[in-house]
Amino acid sequence: MSLDAEMAGLQLQKLIGLTERLDARLLQELELVRSHKAADMAHGMAETAELANEYRRESARLKANPGLVANAPLELKQTLISATERFDETLAVHSEAIEAARRISEGLVRTIASEVASNRAMGTGYMASGHAASGDGRAVALDRKA
Repeated sequence: MSLDAEMAGLQLQKLIGLTERLDARLLQELELVRSHKAADMAHGMAETAELANEYRRESARLKANPGLVANAPLELKQTLISATERFDETLAVHSEAIEAARRISEGLVRTIASEVASNRAMGTGYMASGHAASGDGRAVALDRKA
């Protein structure tokens, strides 16, 4: 094996390793979401972000200079293709799960905020009939310019 082929192989092995590690991280996060432990993802977010950044940098570097891996063994190229396909599948499922969790979380926050606001609404005084007027019990200050 020539030195060029050896260096190209090392470059591909590095990208394959990054791809597989990032795929494994996303699968771990996906399992946390599925087991309703999404809050536990915070512990590994820095690692995931670092892996993603390193993967992005390395992919961009190799894409900008395809000659770096042109002489790599075909077996390594096929391994990278397979790892990338698995990663793409994982990424799609991960994105859907995270988006669903975000929508659920936002819905819960809106529901809770609405409930709190409705519980805060109190009578604001009495009407001419003697019945309590309903309204929002919060104080309001108006400026004459308003």
